[in-house]
Amino acid sequence: MRFVDLFSGMGGFRFALESFDIDCVFSADFDRHACSTYEKNFGEFPFADISALDEKQVPTHDILTAGFPCQPFSVAGYRRGFDDTRGTLFFDVLRILRHHTPEVFILENVKGLLNHDGGQTFTTILNSLAEEINGVPNSDKSLDNLGYSVFWKLLNAKDFGVPQNRERVFIVGFKKRPKNFEFSVMPKIKPSLLNVLDAEPKIRLLSKQSQDYVEKYLKLHPKNSFIRDLPFLIAYEIRRSRTAFRFDDLAPCLTTKMGTGGNNVPYLVNQKRFLSLSECLKIQGFPSNFKLTESYSHALRQIGNSVAVPVVRSVFQSVRNALDT
Repeated sequence: MRFVDLFSGMGGFRFALESFDIDCVFSADFDRHACSTYEKNFGEFPFADISALDEKQVPTHDILTAGFPCQPFSVAGYRRGFDDTRGTLFFDVLRILRHHTPEVFILENVKGLLNHDGGQTFTTILNSLAEEINGVPNSDKSLDNLGYSVFWKLLNAKDFGVPQNRERVFIVGFKKRPKNFEFSVMPKIKPSLLNVLDAEPKIRLLSKQSQDYVEKYLKLHPKNSFIRDLPFLIAYEIRRSRTAFRFDDLAPCLTTKMGTGGNNVPYLVNQKRFLSLSECLKIQGFPSNFKLTESYSHALRQIGNSVAVPVVRSVFQSVRNALDT
């Protein structure tokens, strides 16, 4: 089987799918720093502007994957959706799908896509793709949709073996209606943040001012006496106006904002340090020796922008099971 990797980022989709011994025949991303990381690991520099890409330049393929830009739909951004030029890139994915009609596509985006514009954005996306949705015929006949059988589900990385609370929407489409498809349900084995911490981490410290913010909001926390000494206590979004805490042996969702400043990187309160790059990689399901760009801030941004590898592997395993029946 052959797949294309659109909005490839640092290569999370490719890293996951190549573990099934299928071939990536094309990849594309507009972030040169992400392309640099991609080249280090896959030997290709996939720089391309998908909005300007002729769909005929994309090789024939069986599977299309795309984590199309999430910022237009994220609660962390302005949520401008299709009014944002990045939001319209979904229609470039649609254009490539319409031309090549691959057997399967797998799309990924943030949870905020579900309720953006009162749910109308997500409805538009599904209606553009689907002849039927989750086994139910598409009732909107006003659009010339692509005729795929489309399935979608909100998945959380913590349910797939990585210690991170990361909810993402996955949309899977089949050109031919599968006899049996369902998103895999993983065994309910709670992952542990402590199990992925480095034995000898590279230490990055919090400023004295930010440390004071952590202490201030920790004292004000209603569960202060219970959480204060926990080895997996994490502070994040450290600000003068607020600081959030996580104390369930999971990391908070890693985001692209990690690349904009240290206070956005999860901070281990009782170890008095930020999570390291290798720890962030493992929290996303990558091996700690995955090669990153030399820029610390760009590496953090790329990790936060990536898919969680074990979730993609599970989704593709479900796809393959459906294709084999």
